[in-house]
Amino acid sequence: MPERFEMFGGQHVTALLIFALGVPAAVWLGRRVRGTSAEQRVSRALAVAIVSVTVPLQLLQLMPAEWDLDTSLPFQLCDLAWMVAVHALWTRSRVSATIAYLWGITLTTQAMITPDLVTPFPEPRFVMFWATHILIVWAAIYLVPGLRIVPTWRTYGWAVGATGAWAVAAFTFNVVAGTNYGFLNAKPSQGSVLDLLPAWPWYVAVQVVVVAAAWALMVLPWQRAVEERRRGTGARGREG
Repeated sequence: MPERFEMFGGQHVTALLIFALGVPAAVWLGRRVRGTSAEQRVSRALAVAIVSVTVPLQLLQLMPAEWDLDTSLPFQLCDLAWMVAVHALWTRSRVSATIAYLWGITLTTQAMITPDLVTPFPEPRFVMFWATHILIVWAAIYLVPGLRIVPTWRTYGWAVGATGAWAVAAFTFNVVAGTNYGFLNAKPSQGSVLDLLPAWPWYVAVQVVVVAAAWALMVLPWQRAVEERRRGTGARGREG
């Protein structure tokens, strides 16, 4: 086993392959159970599965042997994302599904491509990082393309607002505690896409604009599909 995690090394590529193989399976499962008596049962079983994996790993980070103020607290956006995904799976809330989808498809996948990680498998931090990130995106894909709990402009607004509230809280904590959760106060020590952006604080502003625009483009086709379905239903109603 390597002593240090290497970006695009064997362990990184293996984790990405596992993630990629699960994507079509998540869509298939969602479409298979959508609208059936099994939908709630399967969705809640997935929620429990995510909690069963993430909570013990999160608690492990709080133990003295693993404790690190810079990384152990659940203040990263992905720490909130798995909680939102669990809520969406349990309740099938459109707001929660939208937030999980937008966070997962953009921010979580970016973190998987350029992970800020040094510990290799089978260290707990490696397992926590990959289990959490992969499960977030699988859940988002199951919920939206699978179950078709699709985003709308209203839920887009909730996602933007929730992200802004997290950013303010995380930035404030970083200033007080000298940490860098969310990379809001400095770029990652390892290479990332943020290296393509200007220095702090401008890269934060650029990232906000780019992410908000990307999310709008992700919501647009789903919103159009909803509007077309409503128009089709209305037309059939008038014909009847």
